[in-house]
Amino acid sequence: MRKLLFIFLILFSISSYAINPNPDKLSVILDWFPNPDHAPLIVAKQQGFFAEENLDVELIGPADPNDAPKLVAANKADIGITYQPEYMQQVDKGLPLIRIGTLIDKPLNCLVILKDQGMTKLADLKGKRVGSSAGGLTHLMLKIMLQQQGLTENDVELVNVKYNLTQALLSHKVDAVTGMMRNFEVPLLESHDHKVRAFFPEEHGIPTYSELIYISHLDNVNDKRFPRFLTALRKAVRYLDEHPTESWKAFIKQYPEANNTVNRQAWFATLPYFSEDPANFSTNNWQNFAAFLQKNEFIKTIQPVSRYAVILR
Repeated sequence: MRKLLFIFLILFSISSYAINPNPDKLSVILDWFPNPDHAPLIVAKQQGFFAEENLDVELIGPADPNDAPKLVAANKADIGITYQPEYMQQVDKGLPLIRIGTLIDKPLNCLVILKDQGMTKLADLKGKRVGSSAGGLTHLMLKIMLQQQGLTENDVELVNVKYNLTQALLSHKVDAVTGMMRNFEVPLLESHDHKVRAFFPEEHGIPTYSELIYISHLDNVNDKRFPRFLTALRKAVRYLDEHPTESWKAFIKQYPEANNTVNRQAWFATLPYFSEDPANFSTNNWQNFAAFLQKNEFIKTIQPVSRYAVILR
């Protein structure tokens, strides 16, 4: 009996080695240091989903949040994580990039007011101070949202609060802030008993878009590793849905510096926003958002959707 068991173990080891002798390496440049937005990637490594797909994936935190597209375009990384709006501008400028998958398939940006301010709708912002930390697309979104209420930018006082959105709102330096992340700042405010009202751009005149996507160099779009990468992520998202608390504990064990209230709230708040099928995307959504960007002069030319994104299986 022992001899048979020994032979079985030897055969099993040989077959396992034949299936996965040397995993294919894959480098992924993040948009920021590892955080709850990257949960599927982290879980895919921790739970062995990448290994099951014969992949050895390296997650790299960037020196600068804008590094990922540049490094991927220069073939210094296999995959990068970036934001769909910025990505479409980069394609418009000629960068040889293409979207191969989706991490977060909905916007996270939102405009927030405190309920105790007595405002219940966006139209109540007339004559109020609105804080922002950036111009560009965030400014455009505010403009469109106001237009939906019959207001213009001249009907509010815009205040540059830099990156102190929460502090500016709670200190009443401003009456509202735009550019808050609904999965980070909003649940944190609510956890400290600050009742807030959040207005989502996609519900107020802004075409929906994906917050975070996976991109590769255009020349590498047929890389055989990429479909396996996305398959592993699909397993990871399913695992997150089924084991949110266990996955959080594993995350902070690996990244103890991230064990704080902000990240804990964000971990659970972000779960509904992960793409259940990272390979898939909506052609209509991409067409509509490209038209929106061109209309507002953020891009010059609308590309065919096939130039922006592909579905890899």
